[in-house]
Amino acid sequence: MKVVLSARARAGLRTIALFIARDNKARAITFIRELERCALEIGRMPEAFPLLPTHEASGIRRRVFRDYLIFYRIQAGQVDVVHILHGAQDYDSLLFSDE
Repeated sequence: MKVVLSARARAGLRTIALFIARDNKARAITFIRELERCALEIGRMPEAFPLLPTHEASGIRRRVFRDYLIFYRIQAGQVDVVHILHGAQDYDSLLFSDE
């Protein structure tokens, strides 16, 4: 299944890269490649990862990669990655600020 990274997901990757690059620029590049590859691999088995607890109706699922969370939704024959965040962040307020 096709995987599409939203503008918010790409912005999340940039933020993560900048944070890591403060200590190690080379590792920032390789880590972001790994994280992006992990997001793209969701397309192989998109239903393998759980819906967000207490937000099942949103259809948003979460895949964990090290200390990071990849949030995505399956829609219209594709996987839409809606956000990529560090696991310590308050994802409820970032993903569901409209509620």
